[in-house]
Order: sequence, then structure tokens, then C-alpha cells
Amino acid sequence: MPTLPARFKLAYENFALDVDLQLPSTGVTVLFGPSGSGKTTLLRCIAGLEKAPIGYFEIKGQCWQDSTKKHFIPTYQRNLGYVFQEANLFPHLSVMGNLQFGVKRQTCSTVNSSNFQEIIDLLGIEHLLNRKPDRLSGGEKQRVVIARALLLKPDLLLMDEPLAALDQQRKQEILPFLIRLHQHLSIPVIYVTHSQAEVAQLADTLVVMQAGKVVAHGNLTDTFNRIDLPFAQDKGASSVWQGTLSSHETNYHLSCVAINDNTLSLPLITAPIGTKLRIQIYARDVSITLSAPTDTSILNILPAVIKEIKADNTGQCTVRLQVDHQSLLAHITQKSAHLLNLKAELMVYVQIKGTSLLG
Repeated sequence: MPTLPARFKLAYENFALDVDLQLPSTGVTVLFGPSGSGKTTLLRCIAGLEKAPIGYFEIKGQCWQDSTKKHFIPTYQRNLGYVFQEANLFPHLSVMGNLQFGVKRQTCSTVNSSNFQEIIDLLGIEHLLNRKPDRLSGGEKQRVVIARALLLKPDLLLMDEPLAALDQQRKQEILPFLIRLHQHLSIPVIYVTHSQAEVAQLADTLVVMQAGKVVAHGNLTDTFNRIDLPFAQDKGASSVWQGTLSSHETNYHLSCVAINDNTLSLPLITAPIGTKLRIQIYARDVSITLSAPTDTSILNILPAVIKEIKADNTGQCTVRLQVDHQSLLAHITQKSAHLLNLKAELMVYVQIKGTSLLG
């Protein structure tokens, strides 16, 4: 699969960006890190809003920047969509007017009526088309801005913390639409956030940044579960698994989700058999046994191999396990790890006490 080379170096008085990445040409790549880590600066370099003295970026065979050849395509000539933290809509235009204005200003792309309707339906804004921005919620405004960006049929969609300005209720309002975009978009998306919840729900690829440098980069499951990164020790640490809805046990109000060669039982899911699902498993909801338990109320019991164990200074251990081809985190006490004599490469069983459906 072709990749998007992104190499940039620039320096300010108190900050330097130095990255060399091969980004995937499909799916959602999330740039994660604290404020000041360089996420937005990298995004702006890719967009051409920031001209790095040393830089290279290429997409679909077109070079947007190559500083060695003094080649630089300005932002307005790059076929990209950019969604900022704040929803920048013209207050005097209706939603339809804002969408049409964006298309008219674009010289790189064309839009047709079927593409227009598809995007309107995908983001659920048909009923908003005649409203002015002052009659929209924060989440509705961001959906309109995303629709405007997608109508340009961009080669790349850049999203800079699109939920940061929203309260928790509005975030929950727009997240299902972002998940739907994740499931339907065929163009690459680069998404900036410092929210672990957004990482878990949206990312296919995760880039972790700190002080202008990349400290980790890889697929979500492996990178999210790296025991040397802050994710794993966090109280809300979790693992994200991809699965397929395989069957229902309606008499028990349960659904079965296939995860490679294993099956998880979840509360009944209203979706067709074969639906792709993203499952979140919190480390606090995973326990470890040396043998397969027989007298337990927990339904999800799977064989696993311990890969790493890391103790902290609070009496807790973070354990990274391998379940078939999936990585899984567990938080247990150091006393439990000692009593069970847990160590790397030991074969064990995990009991998964709870799961969350992400979409």
C-alpha cells in the first residue's frame, strides 16, 4: 500500500519540529500528544499553512513540498480539506449557502449532485440546510464544516481537534457522525487530538508526539497498548479490538462478536450479522488466572500469553498480554502478580468482565 511521506524540520525560539513519517494512504491517522507537542504545527506543515525550511510531502504522486528542489505548492492549490477547532461559517449565509460558497471557491475539485446528497446524508444535516449558523448547536456547526470540506472531494482531510471547543454533550452528539465518516471515507484523514477517548474511537494509526518529535508510531492496537507509554498506566487504560458481529443469542439478550479465532459475548447489538465493530476493553476489567476457571459468572474467558509486566509505585502492575493476534492490557495488584508468579511468556487465561462498543 502506498504511503504519504511527511518529513519536516523547523525551529522557533522555544520549539523545534523534527518528524520523518510514512503515513498510511487510507484510514484515520491520529496525531496525539499534550499541548505544545507539535501536532498542529505538523498538520499546518502538511497543509502548507506553515512553510518548513526543510520539508517534503507527497500524496497520490503529487509532491506538495520538496525543499531540496525549492518546490512548494501553496495551500490554495493543494486538494485538501481542513477542519479547524472553531467552526468558521459565514453568519449571513444559510447552511446551504455556506456549502455552496465553499465549492465555488475551490479550483481543484468538482462536485456533483449525487456526491452532495451522499455527504449530506452521511453527516445528517438535511434538516439544517435552510438554517443560519446562529441557529445551530456547536456539534451541528462542526458537521456542516466537515461536509463543506468533503464536498471539495479532497485527496486528504485534515482535522485539528474538531471537538475541542465543544462541551461533553456536544461531543457525544458529533462523535457518532465522526465514527460513520471513519467507516465510509476512502480518503486518508489526519486527525489531531489530546483525548484518549477520541483515539480509541477513531484511530486506525496512532502517532504519539512529544516536544516536536515522534515518540511512537504504528497501528492503534499495538501502539495504544505499549507498556512504555502513558496510555497503559492511565486509570482509564484500555485495549481496542476489531471484530465482526457473528450471531445473536436473543433469549439471553446477547450478541456474539468474532475476534479472529475467539468469540466475545456482548449485550445485544442491534446490527446485521457481519457488521464490523470496534470493541473497547478497559484494563481494570481484565483479570488473570493460571488455569481455565469453571465456576464463574464471567462469560468471556480466553487463553493468553503474558508479554510484558510493569510495576508502578502505587502497588499496581500493568500486564500486556497477547490473545491470539490481539494485544490486551490488564491492571492487577503487585501482590497478585507475586502470588501467581507471573512472568513474560507464561500461558494464562484472561477473564474479561466488561466491554464497551465503540462503533
